[in-house]
Amino acid sequence: MRNNLAKAIVFLGTTALVAGCQTSAKQNDAVAEKLPVIETFAPKKEILTTELRMPAEITGFQQVDIYAKVSSYVKELKADIGSQVKKGQLLMLLEAPELSSQLAAAQSRLRSQEAVYTASRSTYNRLFETSKVEGTVSRNDLEVAEARKNSDFAQYQAAKAAYTEIQTLLGYLQIRAPFDGVVATRNVNHGAYVGPAGKGSEAPLMTIQQQNKLRLSVYVPEQYSGYLKNGSALQFSVKSLPGQTFSATIARMSGALDSKLRSERVEMDVINAGNKLLPGMVAEVQLPLTAKDSTYVVPKTAVVTSSEGTFVIVVADHKTSRLPVQKGRVLEDRVEVFGAISDSTQLVKLATEEIPDGTSVK
Repeated sequence: MRNNLAKAIVFLGTTALVAGCQTSAKQNDAVAEKLPVIETFAPKKEILTTELRMPAEITGFQQVDIYAKVSSYVKELKADIGSQVKKGQLLMLLEAPELSSQLAAAQSRLRSQEAVYTASRSTYNRLFETSKVEGTVSRNDLEVAEARKNSDFAQYQAAKAAYTEIQTLLGYLQIRAPFDGVVATRNVNHGAYVGPAGKGSEAPLMTIQQQNKLRLSVYVPEQYSGYLKNGSALQFSVKSLPGQTFSATIARMSGALDSKLRSERVEMDVINAGNKLLPGMVAEVQLPLTAKDSTYVVPKTAVVTSSEGTFVIVVADHKTSRLPVQKGRVLEDRVEVFGAISDSTQLVKLATEEIPDGTSVK
């Protein structure tokens, strides 16, 4: 009897334990079924290539405004707007009658000083030769003659410099092209007064542009400047030539950001075959932005930007947590992110601010 009673008690205890375990498992399953189902994904690295379209300005590779060096009048025009000119070609003749008078006066002073110096030098040479015979010439007379010779030589050199200066000023009356190019503007006519000061200097006489080779300049925002480098090829277009694209190569980068625009100046050299492009045109440049290294690219819906910052939602052990990230470039429905992310990280695909940290998910 006692053995049968013990067996009955053990059986009833085992049955109760099994029933309790089954009840607990059912409760856990019920709780798991109530947890929200959230779609997650593992981020992958990619080398993202995008394009940035920016307005750019086309200018002549070389451009110079020509002004008059001396006060004068326009005597003759040798070139006009649109003229193709070569380096050293005469563009304009100016006239300054007072310079001719100054040149004649300087020439007379030069000849006079030359004669004075020649005489004093001869006197000194004779005294020097005579002084070799002891007692014929006093030492003081010889020193005075030498001093006079040196003084006359200095006056002669000053007269020569003054004469050369007037000759140089006369050379400024001939305006010549500094390089091969095109006359873009002409602001004077025959007889106009020009000079380094006054109304004659308000506008340049002419503007010369080199148009067979052009300069394409664009200001690239700070966040994109790191993607560009010298030698990168790109395409651009202009509104005046619809349907046509032109190529260029990055030749120079300023290496510094403009203090006002917070952008870096990038210049490209353009060979203007057929002179289709003109300085002053506004172009639209397609700048290729290719990352140097692979970066994590995720769907836009996985990144949340709020007053608390930019973050993604990570799922670990069925619990959510917010991970701060920085956004990079955006391409259609994808975006670059930078942060403490790895290939094994599970991110919520449809992230929202309504998912707090510690949320249990299935």
